Amino acid sequence: MILVFFLCGQARAVSTSATAAVLMDVDSGRILYEQNADKKMLIASTTKLLTALVALRDGNLDDIVTVGGDAAGTEGSSMYLKAGEQLTLETLLYGLLLCSGNDAAVAIADHIAGGVDAFAQRMNDLAQEIGMENSHFTNPHGLDHTENGDHYSTARDMALLAAAAANNETLLRIASTRTITIGGRTMTNHNKLLNTFSGCLGLKTGYTIAAGRTLVTCAQRNGQRLVAVTLQDGNDWADHQALYEYGFSTYSDRQGIAVGEIAGTLPVIGGSRGTVPLVAADSFSWPVAQGENFSSEISLDQDLHAPLSAGDQVGEMIFTWNGTEIGRVGLLCGQSVAPEVASALGTLHLSIEK
Repeated sequence: MILVFFLCGQARAVSTSATAAVLMDVDSGRILYEQNADKKMLIASTTKLLTALVALRDGNLDDIVTVGGDAAGTEGSSMYLKAGEQLTLETLLYGLLLCSGNDAAVAIADHIAGGVDAFAQRMNDLAQEIGMENSHFTNPHGLDHTENGDHYSTARDMALLAAAAANNETLLRIASTRTITIGGRTMTNHNKLLNTFSGCLGLKTGYTIAAGRTLVTCAQRNGQRLVAVTLQDGNDWADHQALYEYGFSTYSDRQGIAVGEIAGTLPVIGGSRGTVPLVAADSFSWPVAQGENFSSEISLDQDLHAPLSAGDQVGEMIFTWNGTEIGRVGLLCGQSVAPEVASALGTLHLSIEK
């Protein structure tokens, strides 16, 4: 698939060799490029991003894990665990994400949930929470030959997983490590983009004969974070670089509002002051390309009447992109506004006369 875009008046194009691909802005969730985004596919060891998220949620980095025989005997890529060996969960996570250790994945599953099947259920539960509606997991490592063949995801779902991983500080720290010596082992990251593309933050490589080459990465430039996913792609390193160059150059302009930022100053009826600033209760950010139409408007629940208290929600800011609503942020009173003083004294005077 070739996507043509315009930048500074010149037509340019980006394409991939992948069967399925997605480029997504992390903070907004906006899809910037997609190709067979909802096709269910094998994902190989990129599965391990979800394994790591479950482990970080349900375990502790300093947990001591005793390696079982089933873990030590797992085939495929390995950190070379031995049955009976004891390591911290943190060491296993490095082995999982840097060495792509299938043995580490099983050891983690045994420790966290007592076995692969129970751990897979936790994976599926978390996947649903993330919004991965077209995915199903049966193991923590991504090997193809599961008993029922029911282990798959999509490029769109994997982009959601990548964003969740990028927002996990511990996972991102591990996945972006180039090399480390820990637990008596020296491990080197398989992700070549860490060395070849400035701003790459990790995340995970994958390969099996049936799945082909799979790659999920994250990169940052000028504060903007993007995630890229390619499935069944023989030219994945170059494709990810091309996707990032396209995304960062085309969608460098961001529109929206930051939490606490003043959205506007509106009139107050019957107040000791005539206006009140309204501030955003949350942040909203949307990447915009040249020629796209982004707008925002303030919608109040009702006219603003004093008294008002700082922090009261009185309306929303509504954002639209090319005519479609894309988000809302609550608006709060930035200051308290008492009733008009003269009006209050007049009421008191009438009360005394009565």
